Amino acid sequence: MAACFRCGEPLVAGADICASCGIPLGSRTAARRSALASNVAGALTYALGFITGILFLAVEPYKHDRFVRFHAFQAIFFDVTMIALCLVMMIFWVVWIILAKSLGFIPFALLGIVTALFSFLISVAMLGYWSFLMYKAYNNEKFMLPVIGKLAEQQAAR
Repeated sequence: MAACFRCGEPLVAGADICASCGIPLGSRTAARRSALASNVAGALTYALGFITGILFLAVEPYKHDRFVRFHAFQAIFFDVTMIALCLVMMIFWVVWIILAKSLGFIPFALLGIVTALFSFLISVAMLGYWSFLMYKAYNNEKFMLPVIGKLAEQQAAR
């Protein structure tokens, strides 16, 4: 008896979808058996941000898997948010440096140290969060980010 490549449960003869996990079986079952497991694909959607997110939304066996779709959309939204956050921080720091230097109330060396430390802390936090999302996806968990997760869930359901 054949088993589902995703969850391992026995398949009902002639079924179009797995009764356990709901993955479509279709005529390409042999090709899907050689595909990555959903948890690995879900974790890899975060690897290169929106690039791998879009890639996994376009590749055949994964574009129908709701788990992979959710993580792909969340990876895209997370990456776009991180890029926007970096741009906002850069603009803030440029304005802050111009203001502080022109008014002369903070020595330039101290301003550089504080700015570098703040930048380092935010970069480490972003790297940690990114790693955490990959870890959760690899463990077959659907961790939803506060705002982004709800949007990703809505997009994955389509």
